Amino acid sequence: MTEPVPIVFVVDDDPSVRRAIKRLVESVGLRVELFGSVLEFTSTSHPDVASCLVLDIRLPGISGLDFQRELLKTHNEIPMIFITAHADIPMTVRAMKAGAVEFLTKPFRDQDLLDAIQVALERARATRKRQAETAVLRERLESLTPREREVLPLVVSGLLNKQVAAELGTTEATVKVHRSQLMKKMGADSLPDLVRIAEKIGVRGSSDRSSN
Repeated sequence: MTEPVPIVFVVDDDPSVRRAIKRLVESVGLRVELFGSVLEFTSTSHPDVASCLVLDIRLPGISGLDFQRELLKTHNEIPMIFITAHADIPMTVRAMKAGAVEFLTKPFRDQDLLDAIQVALERARATRKRQAETAVLRERLESLTPREREVLPLVVSGLLNKQVAAELGTTEATVKVHRSQLMKKMGADSLPDLVRIAEKIGVRGSSDRSSN
């Protein structure tokens, strides 16, 4: 299946800057959508494809940095590239520490922006892949029976079958069946594999929970 063409969202209140970036980005075969403010961007629905944001620091209404902070609060991981004609070191440090891909000062070189966009879109693809994998694992978790869900954190904490049985007040043979079934349903080939899967979906071992 061919991957949909990624989209570069440009948020800048200067129409000439928006048009220039649109021409540049489209020249390398990417889609571009233009917005004059954060409000305009957030009021529009966007396709579910890999994407990144190129936005000015100083914008009418919500500034670029404030918008970055709002997205972090909602766990929105869209990669961001900041552009500005009024940069200072504290501003740059704040943006980069919060996860910005790049911070470019106007006028910037076309290639610098294209390179930053490439990095941002690779990050977006990796995030989407991770989220898709996690969604599959959560579906598998949902397929477990209530008893198998009880067994899972005990198994990933390293307990032997007889220890799990003692913990749950059942027999070792029964635990062995539950363990085999949950391994199969979760798609785990080994205990280390099951531990990695559990970590990805936030299922912690019983010892981890009791220590907090």
